[in-house]
Amino acid sequence: MNIRLSDLGQVYLVCGKTDMRQGIDSLAYLVKSQFNLDLFSGQVFLFCGGRKDRFKALYWDGQGFWLLYKRFENGKLTWPNDEHEVEALTSEQVDWLMKGFSISPKIKPTNSRDFY
Repeated sequence: MNIRLSDLGQVYLVCGKTDMRQGIDSLAYLVKSQFNLDLFSGQVFLFCGGRKDRFKALYWDGQGFWLLYKRFENGKLTWPNDEHEVEALTSEQVDWLMKGFSISPKIKPTNSRDFY
């Protein structure tokens, strides 16, 4: 089953390491107190722990909160480290993240001499 988080609303990535033992109330408090974002506006908030092989998604559907949890069996996520930031993701970045790819892929510059 493939869940498209971007279909639910704007997806925000909460940068830095989050204690993955936290539940709905603690994560909601973090979003409101640290970033002053509206939890009830149909937005999705993503959190990642220190192991970077799993993340949680918090979403308000109008009647209650959903807490989704995804763990990758192989590999680790590339997650921004600045704990004082939240990044709004494009739907393309959300799709990359759900597949285990970096949300900001970088192309390593090559030296033109490498081709000869």
